[in-house]
Amino acid sequence: MLRINLLNSVTERQGGAVASVDRQIASPSSRLMVMFLATLLLTAAVIGWDVISSSMAHSKAQADLEEQKRQAAELQAVVNEQKDLEQKIQNIDARIEAIKTLRANQAGPSAVLAAVTERAAMVPGLYLESVEQTGDQMVFKGNSPDEQQVTQFGRSLEFSNGLFSNLSIETARNEVVNQNVVMKETSSPDANKVSIVNFTIKCAYTPSKAAGANPNGATTASAQPQAPAAPTQVAKN
Repeated sequence: MLRINLLNSVTERQGGAVASVDRQIASPSSRLMVMFLATLLLTAAVIGWDVISSSMAHSKAQADLEEQKRQAAELQAVVNEQKDLEQKIQNIDARIEAIKTLRANQAGPSAVLAAVTERAAMVPGLYLESVEQTGDQMVFKGNSPDEQQVTQFGRSLEFSNGLFSNLSIETARNEVVNQNVVMKETSSPDANKVSIVNFTIKCAYTPSKAAGANPNGATTASAQPQAPAAPTQVAKN
C-alpha cells in the first residue's frame, strides 16, 4: 500500500512562494517602486491635509469677515442715528434762538417807548418829535421851553441803571409863531413869536438793563453803589 505525505508537499509550496516574494522585494526595481508609492501616498496625504486646513481657514476668515461687516453696519447705523439726533438738537436750538430773538425784537420797541414816555412825562413842557434806534444807539429829537427841562430829561435818561448811557445833548434856540395868539393892530410884530429850545439827545441803549431801570431817575435802596456817571454833554448853538 502506497503512502503519500501531503503535509510536506504543501509546506514546500508555501516556502517557495515566500522565497519568490523575497526575491521580488530584494530586487532594486521593486524597492524603488515601493519607495515611490510610499512617497506618493505621503505627498497625497500632506496635500490633502493642506487643502482641508486651507479650506477650514478660508471658511473661518470668511465668517470673521461677515461678522466684522455686520458689526460695521450696526456701528454705522448708530453713527447715523447720532447724527440725526444732533441735527434735530441743532434745529431745536435754532428755533429757540429764533423765538428768543423774535420776542426780543417785539419787546424792544415797546420797552423803549415805555421807558422814554415815562421819563418825558416827568418833565412838563417837554415835547418829543421823534425817537430813532439804530442798533444799540438811540436818538431823541424834540423841543422844550428852556434848556433846564432838556437837562432834566437827559438826567432822567442817564440815571436809569445803565438802560441809557453815554448821553450827548445838542440844543438850539429858535423862535416859532404861536398860532393861538390873536394879533392886534397895536401889537408888536413879535408878539406871536415864542422862543423854544430844539434838542437832539444821542445815547447808547442796553435792553438787558431794562429790568433794573427806575423811571424816577434814581437807584433802589438795595442796589449796590456804582461809580459816578460821566457828566452829560450839552452842546448849545
